[in-house]
Amino acid sequence: MNSIDRVLRSNLKLKHLQLLVALDQLRHLGKTAEFLAITQPAVSKTLAEIERLFDLTLFTRSTRGTEPTPQGESVVRFARTVLSEFERTKEDITSASTGASGRTHVGAMVVAMPTLLSPAIEKVKKQAAQMRVMVEEGDLTRLLPRLRRGELDLLVGRLEPGYAAPDLDTEPLYQEPMCLVVKPDHPLTQHKKITWQHLAQQAWVVPPPWASSRIKLEQTFHRHGLNPPSDLIESASFLAILCAVRDQQAVGFVAHGVGQHFQKEGLFKVLPISLSMDLPPVGLITMRGQKISLTTQTLMTCLRAVAKKRKSERIRQFS
Repeated sequence: MNSIDRVLRSNLKLKHLQLLVALDQLRHLGKTAEFLAITQPAVSKTLAEIERLFDLTLFTRSTRGTEPTPQGESVVRFARTVLSEFERTKEDITSASTGASGRTHVGAMVVAMPTLLSPAIEKVKKQAAQMRVMVEEGDLTRLLPRLRRGELDLLVGRLEPGYAAPDLDTEPLYQEPMCLVVKPDHPLTQHKKITWQHLAQQAWVVPPPWASSRIKLEQTFHRHGLNPPSDLIESASFLAILCAVRDQQAVGFVAHGVGQHFQKEGLFKVLPISLSMDLPPVGLITMRGQKISLTTQTLMTCLRAVAKKRKSERIRQFS
């Protein structure tokens, strides 16, 4: 154990960490060599050097490529964390010395994109135009592992209860109901009254099966004595939702704010049907105990301000 402690603290170099991460991503010595702009023998030599330091086999080699061993997976996780912190520190130092405002990398679910994250970024840019905000869209199954590896600084989205964990800090911001949307000339828009029987016969684009909103939608159909629709596209991507609504004439099931926003843009028509669902709030997710950069703190402050404004507007709307 002391030997491994010494290797982790003193013997590993950045080039070792970079090679381990690249090899884990590409799972092939030749592709890793091409990616790092070195020769394949140099990749093999460096990997062998790392394994000698640990006195462990970190990757198995075969004609099909390379695979990390359980010990290798642990070392790769360590390498990702160190490299992410290295990049974060480099950004902070560069920002302090040049007057730039740094960078933050945020993962966003569709529910947060147009009505929360986008206006928050606009506020950030008014304060510091040089601040860089890298946005990656997805769902928690894709984004949460990246947050844990240190590749994301912050997640913004619905705080699904199934993903609560001791290593995460969550901050609820506001409640966000769901709505049903179609393309503006969809036949359903001609109905004087839309029933769940009508909806059960339509094509749909819906969240992934694990999402609480998807579960609530299926429960709603069952409450009306109906089976949920079987003609489905499942996606957490807004572009996929938009294409399905526009091109396949699917019924979209989206956050109310998203539906209203894109109805104003002429892309959607929100259907006049009530959805009574108890859903988790929209909020922020960060890693517990991890230092939050000034850049990320600035974005979080703007997100809270936008959320507070949305809550007050909704109170006025329904009062």
